[in-house]
Parts: sequence; C-alpha cells; structure tokens
Amino acid sequence: MPAGRSSQARARAAGSARRTYAAGTRRAVAKRGNGGHRGRFSAVRLLLVALMVIAGGKLVQVQWFEAPTLSAAAERQRTLTIDIPAQRGSIVDRNGAKLAFSVETRTLSVNLKALHKAMDDYAAKNPTKGRNFETEVTSAAKYISSKVPNLITEQELLTLLHKPGSFTYLVNDVEPSVADDIVKKFAWIGVEKRAKREYPGDTLASNIVGLANWRMDDPDVSKHNLHGVVGLEQSRDNDLAGTPGREIVNTQNGNDNLYLPGTEHVLQAAIPGSDLELTIDSDLQYELQRQLGDYVAQSHAKGGQAVVMDSRTGEVYALADDKTFNPNDQSTFQDELLNNRAVTTPFEPGSVNKVVTATAAIDDGVATPTSTTSVPGQLKVADATVHDAWVHGTETFTTAGIFAKSSNIGTLLLAQQVGPDRYSALLKKFGIGQRTGLGLPGESPGYVPARNQWSPTTFGNLPIGQGLSMTVVQMAGMYQAIANDGLRVEPRIVKAKKNPDGTLVPEPAPKTVQVVSPQTAKTVRDMLRAVIQDGKGLKGSQAGTAPSAGLDGYQISGKTGTGQQVDPRTKAYSDHLYNITFAGILPADHPRFVVGIRLDAPDTTLPAGHSAGPLFHNIASYLTQRYQIPLSDGTAPEVQLVEP
Repeated sequence: MPAGRSSQARARAAGSARRTYAAGTRRAVAKRGNGGHRGRFSAVRLLLVALMVIAGGKLVQVQWFEAPTLSAAAERQRTLTIDIPAQRGSIVDRNGAKLAFSVETRTLSVNLKALHKAMDDYAAKNPTKGRNFETEVTSAAKYISSKVPNLITEQELLTLLHKPGSFTYLVNDVEPSVADDIVKKFAWIGVEKRAKREYPGDTLASNIVGLANWRMDDPDVSKHNLHGVVGLEQSRDNDLAGTPGREIVNTQNGNDNLYLPGTEHVLQAAIPGSDLELTIDSDLQYELQRQLGDYVAQSHAKGGQAVVMDSRTGEVYALADDKTFNPNDQSTFQDELLNNRAVTTPFEPGSVNKVVTATAAIDDGVATPTSTTSVPGQLKVADATVHDAWVHGTETFTTAGIFAKSSNIGTLLLAQQVGPDRYSALLKKFGIGQRTGLGLPGESPGYVPARNQWSPTTFGNLPIGQGLSMTVVQMAGMYQAIANDGLRVEPRIVKAKKNPDGTLVPEPAPKTVQVVSPQTAKTVRDMLRAVIQDGKGLKGSQAGTAPSAGLDGYQISGKTGTGQQVDPRTKAYSDHLYNITFAGILPADHPRFVVGIRLDAPDTTLPAGHSAGPLFHNIASYLTQRYQIPLSDGTAPEVQLVEP
C-alpha cells in the first residue's frame, strides 16, 4: 500500500474512533443523569407519604382520643358553672310572726380589664363616635345611681369603676327587675343572684335571732349563700342555710364575669333551708326590751338583762339585753352590741342565790318557815366578819323572815347546819356552773369553785351569792324549778323546725332534773311570798325587801339580790358597784311564768337603782293582761318575820 494512502486511512480510522468514544461518553452521561432524577422523585414521594401518615395520625388522635378534652375546653371558653343560691329558712316567733326572712336580690359587678379593652377597640374603629371608657362609665354611674338611689351614689360608682384592679363588685341588694333594666342598657355589667336577709322588727329580738350576711372571704363557704354571723342565725346555720344548686350559663365573649341572661341550664336544683319556730312571743319581747331599756336609763345603770320563762316547760317567752343592734343597719354592728349578755355574761347574783340555802334547809328538815333563829349583828367566818345590810343587835328571825329580810347572817347560820357537801350538791342540781343548753352561741356556764378547792371563807360567801357567778337565764332557771314542784327543765328558745316539705319537727325534749320534792318546792315558794309583803297588818318591822314587786290580785313569790361587783381598778369588792337582781314567780299559787332581772351597776341612791322590784311589777302586769292569767285564789297571808 502506498505510503500516502496509508496515512489517510490512519487518519480516518482515528477520527472514527474519536467519534465513537464521544458518543459513548454522552450516552454514559445521559444514563447517569436520568438515574439521579428518578432518585430525587422517589425521595420526595416518600417524604409526602410520611407527612400524610403523620397528619392522618394526628387527625385520628384529635378526632378520637382528644375530642372530649378539646370539646370541654372549647365549652369552658363560652360557658360557666355557677351556684344557685338556696332560699334561707325564715325565723318566726311562737305565733308565726316573722323575725327574719330572705328576699331575692342581685349584685352588680364589672370586669374592668375587659371593659377597658372593649372600649379602646371600639374607639379605634369608630373615632368619630365619641364613645370611650370615660364616657361609658360616666354614663353608667349616672344611670345606675338613678335606679338605686338608696344603695349607692354616682361618685361612689365612679370611684369603683376607676379602681386599679381588673374586677370589682359595684352594688348589692338590687331588685331583680331593676338589675335587668341596667344590664339591658349596659351589657358589660355582670349580675349575680343573691338574697337579702330582712329583719322586719329591726332591733326586736336581734340579740336572739342574730344576723346573716354574705361571707366572701371564707373559701370553705359558698359565696352564693347567706350564712349566720351571730345569734341563732349562726348556731342554727346548718338548718337555715339549705344547699346551693348548680347551673351552667353562657358567658359573653368568654368573660366569666359577664354571662348572658336567659341561658341558664340547671344541673342541680337548690334545696331550701328549714324554718325555725321559736318559743319567743314577739309582742312580749318588744315590751320586755322597752321596759328594760327604760328602767336601765332611769337607774343610770351600765346595762341590764331580763328573761321571761314558762314555769312548766322552761320555754323562754322573752329574753332581753338593753344593748341591741339593728341587723338592717350595718352602722350598729359593734362587738359590744352583738353580744347577748343574758347568756354570755355571768355575774355574782347576791341574795337571789339564797334560794339554795332556803331549799336545802326546808328539804333537810333543818328549819320550817315559822321556826326561829337567833341572829346576831355580825358573824365571824374564818378570818372574815359578815354583816347584814342594816345594823342591828341580836334578833330572833323566823326562817321566812331570814329570807324576806335577806339576812346574810341568818342565811349563813342555816347553811352551816345544812353543811358544805349538801350545799355543793344542791348548787349542781340547780344547774349553777353548767350551761343551760338554751342553744344560743357563746353561752357561759358561770362559775362555781370546785368543792375540793374551797377555802375556809368560801362557805361564808357562796350562800349569800358572792364568790360564784351565773347568767340571768341560769338565775331564772333556779326559780323555775321551785315554781315547777322541784323539777328543773332545761330552758329552750327553739320550739320546732319546719322542713322544706312542710313537715314540722319538734326540738328534742329538754332534759330535766328533780332538784327537790314537790312538797319542799311548794313550801319554799309559799315562804318566799313574804319577800313581797308590806307587813302593815303586823306589829313591828315586818315588811319584806320588795313590796314594790307586788301586783294587786296576784300572789307573788320572789327574791331580791344585791351582789357586790369587783372594782376593776382595785381588784377588790366595791362599796358602790352592785348587781341588782330580782327573780319572781307569777302567780305564786298557780305558777305560770318566772321572771329574772339583772341591773348592772345602777345608781343605788336612786329609787330605781336600789331595787328591780318595780320593774318586775311592770312586767308582771303586762303578762297578766296579755295571757289573761286568772287572779289568785286569795291574798297571800302576812307572816311574822322578826319577833317584836
């Protein structure tokens, strides 16, 4: 092959080889490129599938497993469960007259934070309307105060509406129809159902009935119910309060303080409280309070208490403290006035307590009403010397005379014959040193020193009513036993409970104690008639200590008392501060009532200050008329008190 041809052939062969390599290279590159696209597509597809699986799982979780929880949360954003106040039971007297009852009211409130935001949003969207927070609350304050002029002023409302806090109550005791009018005009005003306690007699029996109001600061007490603070409202709160119900309401924009009227759905109805029927006669209670208050003023006393008790049943018909409060007027809610001293404040009774010695002496056969005792002008008891209230030499007293004249020395001579153990046991039977079980809160048991703690002079004090203390109810209880043939009956002031279904449930029967025999009680009762006699038909000084307590046509038994008080400055018995007491039985021949009276430190230089006999007379006169008590069988016989 020629050399030139050979060179051309080699050149063509080389070019063909280069074209073949290039084509192979492009095919190889193309093949690698198509594989990468497919890989990326597969990865994206897998990612999408995974996302769909996750989303599906979440959907199943939300729809199936979390649906109740989420639904409840959504519901809570627009609904609220609130209490339905229970109707509080009424308190009525023995004749059905209402002393306390409840009326439905409303309390207005506002969420200030929500109101600020709403008004700011409105002003931003409606800049030309001229309506903002200030114009809104000014208008509301003016309107609300005009609707409830006796409850709050416009200025007071403006002050509340500008408080720095987020929520505030505006006004209580709004009538439901008035509250509806206010909410229609200002939808941002919140409303709560409440009840207002009404006391139609104002101060009448307020120390007994007490007071119930709203207690917002106690987490253990439903804020939607009235609860007792003092008196029977407090001690019988469980009976009166009832049980609140529950209801669901729709809220306005999720605001718990603003719920929509008409959206209520009752979950559980409220159960009303029970009514209480008292033993009190409201007419007598009014008269006793009036007469006691007048007499305290006349005698310039620091205070006074009195009780009228049924001699057979122990039922308290009236119980008065001269210091009272008006539960309808909060300005009278002072601790001093809320305290019912007739049961909370014991005192040293003085000679009224001599009935214990008189009873023991008769019951033990130590003496009879007509037996005599030689009574000296003074008596030494341990290291103390006892005198009578008047100066005298040795005189001969009948037993009736010892008590009618109220001789300290004669009483101690009889007590010494009775003995301290018998005397101590009889004090306990009379209920002294023990709570009466009357049922009023804060009752004091009084004080009697334990027998094993008596000093040599103790038995020189107790028989004459010093060194021990009792309440006016305990004092009257001793004479109730004498009036009731020796049977002491626990006093009570609640007669029955009336349940919401109308059933009447009487109170448990009171406890009783047979203090002495019926014959002893009658003898003592008859003997104490001499305390009231004026002695004008007898020779000498034969008058008892309380002729002023007498009542024409009726026999009266009773006993006066003058107990020394401890001077708070000297811590010793005072020579001018006294407890003036009287306990009486009406009528003595057929007992119906027992009356107990105590005057706290009256001016004993005044006619009304040295004896409570005239006050007893006035009370007894009213009792005989109101209850048409028959006249006694005859006048009480005058008896010899001191040998002439």
